[in-house]
Amino acid sequence: MSHDIVADALSKIMNAKKTGKTIVKIRMHSKLLLSVLALAKLKGYIKHYEMEGSVLRVELEKLNGCGAIKPRFVVSVSEIDNFIMRYLPARHLGMLIISTNKGLMAHQTAQEKNLGGSLLAYFY
Repeated sequence: MSHDIVADALSKIMNAKKTGKTIVKIRMHSKLLLSVLALAKLKGYIKHYEMEGSVLRVELEKLNGCGAIKPRFVVSVSEIDNFIMRYLPARHLGMLIISTNKGLMAHQTAQEKNLGGSLLAYFY
């Protein structure tokens, strides 16, 4: 049986946010999830994350919402704006995380580099 580790972790983060917690402990993690969290930390949505044994500990910063995008749509550069309007509350608020052939990046970077890819998650 396969699990979507990124979707499960982002659901746990949103549930913790809704209950007012600032620290989340995630047991199942992957390299993809760590890359998604690194981008979120870079943009300021997550304060800090670290491994404590086999548990991933995430500290939340100024996060209002996040989630996995299912199914993982494959988009070209011209289609990114449609998904920005669909998943983010405003055009310049938040970020979509896109998996491109050059690695994971925020939608702003993908548009600057003229790259399309697969949509993974959103943060705002």
